[in-house]
Amino acid sequence: MSELLIAGGRVVDPASGVDAPRDVLVRDGKIAAIEEPGAFADIKLPEGLQIDAAGCIVSPGFIDVHVHLREPGQTHKETIATGTAAAAAGGFTTVVAMPNTTPVNDSVAGLEWMTDAARGAAVHLLAMPAATLGSMGERVTDFATLVKAGAVGFTDDGKPVLEDDIMRAALVAAARLGVPISQHAEDTRLTGGCSMNAGPVAFRLGLRGMTVEAESRIVKRDIRLLEEIERADGLRPHLHVQHVSTAAALRAIKAAKARGLHVTCEAAPHHFTLTDERVGDYDTNAKMNPPLRCEADRRAVIAALLDGTVDCIATDHAPHASHEKEVEFERAPNGITGLETALGLGLRVLHKENALPLSRVIELMSTRPAAAIGLKDRGVLRVGAIDDVTVFDAGAEWRFRARESRSMSKNTPFDGAAMLGRVKATVCAGKVVYRG
Repeated sequence: MSELLIAGGRVVDPASGVDAPRDVLVRDGKIAAIEEPGAFADIKLPEGLQIDAAGCIVSPGFIDVHVHLREPGQTHKETIATGTAAAAAGGFTTVVAMPNTTPVNDSVAGLEWMTDAARGAAVHLLAMPAATLGSMGERVTDFATLVKAGAVGFTDDGKPVLEDDIMRAALVAAARLGVPISQHAEDTRLTGGCSMNAGPVAFRLGLRGMTVEAESRIVKRDIRLLEEIERADGLRPHLHVQHVSTAAALRAIKAAKARGLHVTCEAAPHHFTLTDERVGDYDTNAKMNPPLRCEADRRAVIAALLDGTVDCIATDHAPHASHEKEVEFERAPNGITGLETALGLGLRVLHKENALPLSRVIELMSTRPAAAIGLKDRGVLRVGAIDDVTVFDAGAEWRFRARESRSMSKNTPFDGAAMLGRVKATVCAGKVVYRG
């Protein structure tokens, strides 16, 4: 029998509504008891099996439904071990890997290899295999077999499913299995040769820009397919829209939810923190897809987080080696790291600057992402649940230093940026996987 005691903290659990001083006792990887402070004073454990949470928040472990861990095939950027170590440092206890590896994760063999304990994941690793074979958008993968093997949804991620009949087939197949289709909403027929947001900054830099219509057009098409499937097939498919970045797409999602369609979406910290002005003089660490947008779109993302239109925060952690980013802006790959800066940005921008309650920030990073992918045993602190816990100092002010990151890659626009809230400890299945 193994035990762990988290004592002296303020437990904030959005799922149960608890927000009070509590001590948490863990036994054999499950939460054994949550009691008034001092209730476990007679329990004597070695120092390594205790966490002093005085002055800290004790919350459900954070869940990121959108990360790129690069293994197999791209281990010069990241490995599952290093990426999940960064996740633990950021307070995440579960991450969902995207399929754009080499080869593409579109088979049971690929899924099982990725999630095997031999990969050395520091936290729970789940995966969304490709929605189509090779992420080529031509033929749907074997959803039933992959779900049986552990898939929590399907996505072609950076390659949106463009053909209506293929997307419809994917939504129908996923609906029958009760899992989501997670879509990167970009009409690539409108974005060829584009490397940033369309607008004055792109014009000044002489770069081709992606219009907001490229995102909203796919969102609206997918919502139309949901309505058609519900009407014609009697199914209720679940569409999850990745990293929404524009007011136009958010309006469509909000309207679809109001009509009762099963649509969820995520927002990335960089989209509610930065604008395309951050590109500056062609800074490739500010290049991602969807691109950083204008201030009006940034404000729209924040408003959608405040009013509940956005279901969860997801980092889209996308590591690249330094030599890959140190090229001309148009040639550089899209993506930035994000696992270790999500909490600090969420608390600074959403909680401090925009008055989003602390419990709502926690909900966006734990309870609601768990719900979005159907994880009933996570995102909650209750007796009998898996002991996935994040302990953090919500008032800590600090600056992120990319060189100290546990990720192999340092491609971030937040090097030196001010953060609010710092992880003190991350507990995954009863084991302390990070101590700050």
